[in-house]
Amino acid sequence: MTKIIGIVPARMKASRFYGKPMHNILDRPMLEHVYLRAKKFKDWTNITIATCDEEIVKFSNIHNFPSILTSPNHTRALDRVAEAAPKVDESLNPNDIVVCVQGDEPMLEPEMIETVIDPLFKSESIPCTVLAMHITDEKQWLNKDTVKIIHNNEGKVLYTTRVPVPFSKDPFSPDLLARRIYGIFAFRYKYLEKFVNHHETRLEKVEACDSNRILDMSFDQYIAPYPSRRSFSVDSPEDISLVEMHMKNDKYHGTY
Repeated sequence: MTKIIGIVPARMKASRFYGKPMHNILDRPMLEHVYLRAKKFKDWTNITIATCDEEIVKFSNIHNFPSILTSPNHTRALDRVAEAAPKVDESLNPNDIVVCVQGDEPMLEPEMIETVIDPLFKSESIPCTVLAMHITDEKQWLNKDTVKIIHNNEGKVLYTTRVPVPFSKDPFSPDLLARRIYGIFAFRYKYLEKFVNHHETRLEKVEACDSNRILDMSFDQYIAPYPSRRSFSVDSPEDISLVEMHMKNDKYHGTY
């Protein structure tokens, strides 16, 4: 049976928001929201927090959340995930699935995890996926903190960027079918290993988006499309009030 390992990477030294994982959102640290929402996905073999910070390990222990202490040298979430995965399960097989659930997605839905994994079970030719949420709001499309995805008709990721794409001479419309990265990624374990053993690439550094590393590799990433939601990541302190406003009304608030 294929294992599904979930890793929630989190670190205190976020470049734009120090201490972000432990910042309260509606009276709970953000990391607690992420972990408990992700845990609602029922098919995990294991789901664990990966961090380089003793503070987060102590918090996890208090709440009985499994955690792994990783190197402080990682700047990319997927590098931390790759280090943690074999520590979580030493018997991982090449085709087992490792899911990165970013620690700054406090409004995630467990259905998102099912969506990002599903293509890997439907086709053995798909090595990795990223949740791609439909952008219906022009402000989000223009926001440089939002990483947009260009993909072809097969769903293969061609490029990821912080500028508003695809370009259109007409005013922005949901019909443009712009999509954004929502911080949930799934890899067959053998491809995650290949990914983290490859050097950082020029476009990855320029865009500050590690999905662009795959552009220079021998395999492809595919989108897992997801409909638009009033669901917001936390990139800076200013995002907290936005998340709190919308989280109060989302269907999972108060269920954990």
